[in-house]
Amino acid sequence: MQLEIAKLSDIDEVLELHYRYQINSIAEEDKKDGFITTAFTKEELTKLINEEQGLFIVRINNKIVAYVMCASWQFWSVWPMFVHMMKDLPKLQYLGQTLTVDNSYQYGPVCVDKSVRGSGVLEALFDFAREQMAKKYPILVTFINKINPRSYEAHIRKLKLEVIQEFEFNNNQYHELVYDTSKKLSF
Repeated sequence: MQLEIAKLSDIDEVLELHYRYQINSIAEEDKKDGFITTAFTKEELTKLINEEQGLFIVRINNKIVAYVMCASWQFWSVWPMFVHMMKDLPKLQYLGQTLTVDNSYQYGPVCVDKSVRGSGVLEALFDFAREQMAKKYPILVTFINKINPRSYEAHIRKLKLEVIQEFEFNNNQYHELVYDTSKKLSF
């Protein structure tokens, strides 16, 4: 298993993996095992790589089998969902401090191919990305749609994220979760 910060040459393969698990294109029978709600373009991933160095990948046998996106709130601010979350940050406390766009970042989406689920890929990828992002931010923030229980369970049970609040956006219900980036994941 190779953990890497993605390069521009990885974008097409990441988008192929993403498409297989995106809610509008995932096979119906696979939805119960988790899905990604947001679609991304090549241009958006180019910006994520060039400006944030925030796309992390796992390769097995030269094939990308997992990725996670991590970036500043400024990067995510073009999507209404993240603008909504940013407005809530000053109302939230974690690690004895009020959350801000400067002390936290948005983690996710994360995607792990079903062929390697349960093999430790998620935990290794999470910890690799956490270690890179901890250089800039003490707090990870993310959200999970309540209709995606597999993702919720994986993040609570395997990755030890904590629910900080629940919220509604666009008639959907979400868990908002946090993590202390100084804590190495034990797995």
